[in-house]
Amino acid sequence: MKCLVTSIAIFFLCIASGYAGPPFYADDPEPVDYKHWEYYISSVNNHQQKVWSGTLPHFEVNYGILPNVQLHLLLPVNYSFSRFGGFKSGYANTEVGLKYRFIKESEACPQVGVFPIIEVPTIANSVFGNGNVQLYLPVWLQKSYGKLTTYGGGGYWINPGIGNQNWLFTGWEVQYDFSSVLTLGGEIYYHTASDVNGQSSAGFNAGGFLNFSPRFHLLFSVGNSFIHDNLFSSYIGLLWTI
Repeated sequence: MKCLVTSIAIFFLCIASGYAGPPFYADDPEPVDYKHWEYYISSVNNHQQKVWSGTLPHFEVNYGILPNVQLHLLLPVNYSFSRFGGFKSGYANTEVGLKYRFIKESEACPQVGVFPIIEVPTIANSVFGNGNVQLYLPVWLQKSYGKLTTYGGGGYWINPGIGNQNWLFTGWEVQYDFSSVLTLGGEIYYHTASDVNGQSSAGFNAGGFLNFSPRFHLLFSVGNSFIHDNLFSSYIGLLWTI
């Protein structure tokens, strides 16, 4: 049972630490503006088979190092909880990435970008990592129509380790600006199995943004899978932009 709890926690923490476009799994190709910063403090929570896992919290920093180019760093404090395994927390992997938008949006064309991400084992911790480097290679697209914005795409996870296998993720999101304060949206996603005994899964998330000011924002989402498992997920975070 402890082995099962550990395996579930590691799998969903891999998803949590690679949480792409807050507050959703799908991401967009739009980098942070040149010489500007984004700071997030957030928590991702997943529940499946009586196991809670996620980040409590994780810290994310993005910086526009060049026009159309963004540096990315994510530092997760992971946790898992179950009746059999109790509560565990710790740090394992550091996430770094580089977002590059190579096509800007026009009236006829969406913006397009790539956002390779690498998960680097930083502290030996078998509960929240397997000691192997993981690499994510996605392509993202986005198009806006007035107050309506839609984006998505997908990519390939290189996932070494005993019992692991490489896997695919794809997702698409639609959101609408109801006012300068409130944006609401939703996404659907699908991913193949990440281990040899796993299954593919699909699900949805709904959420949005509350803009307290041009610089301070609250991000949130909740969702559930609808094939092959019963995964509940949520995201809550604060964003500060400068």
